[in-house]
Amino acid sequence: MKVIIVGAGIGGLTTALMLHKRGIEAEVYEQSAAVREIGVGINTLPHAIRELAEIGLLPALDATGIRTRELYYYNRQGQEVWRELRGIDAGHPVPQFSIHRGRLQKLIHDAVIDRLGPQSVKTGLALAGCIQDEGGVTAHFTDAVRGAAGTTVRGDVLICADGIHSAARRLFYPDEGAPSWNGVLMWRGATEWTPWRDGRTMAIGGGMGAKFVLYPIAEAEGGKQLMNWVVNIKMADAAKSPPPKESWSRLAQRSLVLPYAKRFAIPDFDVEALVEATPQVFEYPMCDRDPLPRWTFGRVTLLGDAAHPMYPVGSNGASQAILDARCLADNLARSEHPRQALFAYERERLPVTAEVVRMNRRGGPERVIDEVEKRAPAGFTHVEDVIPRAELKAIVGGYAGKAGFATEADRQVTERRAANG
Repeated sequence: MKVIIVGAGIGGLTTALMLHKRGIEAEVYEQSAAVREIGVGINTLPHAIRELAEIGLLPALDATGIRTRELYYYNRQGQEVWRELRGIDAGHPVPQFSIHRGRLQKLIHDAVIDRLGPQSVKTGLALAGCIQDEGGVTAHFTDAVRGAAGTTVRGDVLICADGIHSAARRLFYPDEGAPSWNGVLMWRGATEWTPWRDGRTMAIGGGMGAKFVLYPIAEAEGGKQLMNWVVNIKMADAAKSPPPKESWSRLAQRSLVLPYAKRFAIPDFDVEALVEATPQVFEYPMCDRDPLPRWTFGRVTLLGDAAHPMYPVGSNGASQAILDARCLADNLARSEHPRQALFAYERERLPVTAEVVRMNRRGGPERVIDEVEKRAPAGFTHVEDVIPRAELKAIVGGYAGKAGFATEADRQVTERRAANG
């Protein structure tokens, strides 16, 4: 069997490694001129790290990222709403990693080149179309960089992991239109900074319509470590306003962000100074797409953001793409026919990811600070006077359970509660 993969992002590259481990040939086609270390920080959750560990990437992850230990939620005034341990410290068998997205992509890319060979990833080629028959699928690629002649590739399966603006998705849903914007603009950046607390801790602060996210994405050296931050601000009524033009990961002026950064308080941390010191700030509209009725069309299917782009809430985007890769590779390895494998993959993964998309639209686990702000916008003396801890636990724990990264202990508690009605 030969599998053609469109897109050399985290999902596409992980799929190539998963297939290689199962003895299935894979080639990756990327429209960019090169696989580069772009982006800022992301978190990869334990259920996804488990899959990366099984293909031997845990040492590389440890050399590149941070094993996240704890997450704090604060209101705008910097008062603690909720805290919880993460990764191994929470009882998972593997860590959660806070890591630079480009470095995560690079370490997976390096593994693909090392194991599958230097010709396994071909860049500068954009998918133009595909034709299927009883024996396989033929994919046509145009030269996206040099303007030279494109290429035609024959395989048994075509996996399209080419992101939220997927060309492959447009082939099957030509009238879908642009991604859906919720009216929130995200400004993101990373810079060397003095470690906060133990250098392994995350913070999410704010409330409805405005949030600040903070976490380290590299080990400290010389008293400094690479600190990632995000400012999310509700800027418009998305039903009436389209996303700002040319706002897809474009550079933004710090002066635009600083007034918003001043809204947030994180204990023992100078949010304004961090933003002021960041050399490059990027702007993104917070977008997703509605869940699809199907991903698979014969020998062609979608994966990752091409299949289920979601708001960056709850640290789930890259993690869900990695879970897609494992499920797809398993089904291709054990099914009698490629069509059967793709159907089984879709049947397992589509409803799960559709639910995560919907939960993220409702605020995901970050809804704990939204609920507190609704009830106590001016702050509180004791958070328990505002909202019961059991309700806060139900919000964050319910999200973890449905998204697939609850600890074994929490799963057992949930099962007992369900059994007792």
